[in-house]
Amino acid sequence: MPPPFTAGELLPMGEEITQFRLVLMPPAAGAWNMAVDEAVLAAVGRGEAPPTLRLYAWSPPCLSLGRHQPEEEADAARLAARGWQMVRRPTGGRAILHTDELTYALIAPADHPLMRGGVLPSYRRIAAGLLEALRLLGIGARMEGERPPEKQPAAVCFETPSSYEITAGGRKLIGSAQARRDGAVLQHGSLPLWSDLGRIADALRFPDEAAREAARTAVRQRAITASTAAGREIGWWEAADAFRRGFAAALGLRFVFGVLNAGEWAGVMARLAR
Repeated sequence: MPPPFTAGELLPMGEEITQFRLVLMPPAAGAWNMAVDEAVLAAVGRGEAPPTLRLYAWSPPCLSLGRHQPEEEADAARLAARGWQMVRRPTGGRAILHTDELTYALIAPADHPLMRGGVLPSYRRIAAGLLEALRLLGIGARMEGERPPEKQPAAVCFETPSSYEITAGGRKLIGSAQARRDGAVLQHGSLPLWSDLGRIADALRFPDEAAREAARTAVRQRAITASTAAGREIGWWEAADAFRRGFAAALGLRFVFGVLNAGEWAGVMARLAR
């Protein structure tokens, strides 16, 4: 298995390159979380905010659909009955039920060395930080190689590992996706910490209950939580600290705690008002 990055992909040192703002936020609704990611992406693209790592969680549980995923794949009645929300992500991919997880959002200008070279080189580079974070949590993980596109992709993001995603014991552990626009790049992803990953089958439409149960079983077999992979309970704060230290150690980043600026807050409010 090749390393997640080559020597030529390593970041050059330099304060203006290695310093990132670290933003920690309390659990929030799905619409709020996506509005914040988009507002920070826009501000970074305009040069009005620094490169940022945001770590966050979701409350209540929320089903997020990929940017181009049909909304009809979600079961609105089942979501409402459980008090779960639904939101559309600015990135691609398939459905994720966000609950009991740590979500990361790494945002930087498109010409930043971390993001240079397009999607694949930046994925491989960022994977080094993710793998180091998992190592700090006591989890042996790897980045998958390239996989051929699926003829009929599953509705569930964690049902099958995609190219260059992070697995543990052959089961999907971290799902990530990118958005590139307006001069900046957002890569965000989910690390499920505990609980039943098969619950996402309760949020999606299926032709019958047998198909629903088959999907539930497939997710449980093909995906894994951090706590199961580590053989012990891993909480949000421990995972967040491992992400901070993992990105710092693997990519030479230096983090400074920060908050959103006035322009970013205005961007969040404008997006929520749409």
